[in-house]
Amino acid sequence: MKLSDLLLQNWMLKLLSLIIGASLWYFVVGEDQIDITINVPIEVHNLPANLVIANQYKKEIEVSIRGSRRIIQEIRQQNISRPVDLDDVEAGAIVIANDHNSIPFPQGITVQRLQPTTFTLLIDQLEQKEFTINPVLDGEPKDGYVLKSITMDPEHLTVTGPKSLLEKQPALKTVVIGLDGLMASTKLQIQLDLSNELQHLIGETVVTATLEVDEQMLTKTVRGIPINVRDVTGPYSTSPSMVTVEADIPANLIRDTPELAMLFRASVSSKTEKDDRGAVPVQVIGITVPGHKPVIVQKVDPEMIYLKELGSSVEPAKPVTPSTTE
Repeated sequence: MKLSDLLLQNWMLKLLSLIIGASLWYFVVGEDQIDITINVPIEVHNLPANLVIANQYKKEIEVSIRGSRRIIQEIRQQNISRPVDLDDVEAGAIVIANDHNSIPFPQGITVQRLQPTTFTLLIDQLEQKEFTINPVLDGEPKDGYVLKSITMDPEHLTVTGPKSLLEKQPALKTVVIGLDGLMASTKLQIQLDLSNELQHLIGETVVTATLEVDEQMLTKTVRGIPINVRDVTGPYSTSPSMVTVEADIPANLIRDTPELAMLFRASVSSKTEKDDRGAVPVQVIGITVPGHKPVIVQKVDPEMIYLKELGSSVEPAKPVTPSTTE
């Protein structure tokens, strides 16, 4: 058989085979090969519920790959990750190695480089701990005022996290709360002063601080308070004619009052029944000054005095001797 006849025999099948072979060569060998660097996320699976990863680690692997343009385009549309199975892990540090087989790339992809080649996970027990929130104060209220109390809401905060981290933290503290110049009670929204590790666990946390600010009260002994006689139709005298008191007085009021006896009113009533010595009780009150706390009388000396109607020949049977007050 001639060569020309041999070439023409089944020429259609031969042409089809040639086309198919050329197509396969194009897709397998002839398609453009490109290099690219991508970031592949690390995905942790099957971590036991009572354990937690306690350290910060790089969440992505930088991978340089080579492959056809078509396959790389497909990879970009897929959620390829570096899986890490922690099903049988125990508390402690473990080193995870990254190699060419760590990431499930499709066939036709060549891994040229991975970075990092290893990373460390610190596995710790997962615990809960209740922390007291302690306010951090700085400065002083305005002169004449005092901080009576500070209340935090909430007073405690429960945090879930690695055992080693929670154990070294005795309490939670606020940022500095400035008291300078305060003259009245107030409520403030205050952030907690957290370490980076705790802030990662609970985020930016704000609490309410209620500051009770009041006038400062000083205990003073005030002498020379005259006694007024009430419910009388004629002139009366008292023995003694003045009393001494021990009282709590606002510091600002002490500063602004030239004579402290002006802050008190002492009186007796002629209608009050006398005791077996003929004495009657003295009533002493502190006057109310607008803008200030009330004056509080703690002690009166003497507590009993004698009344004498002027022009009467009746003398007291026994004088009331004031006690000594410092």
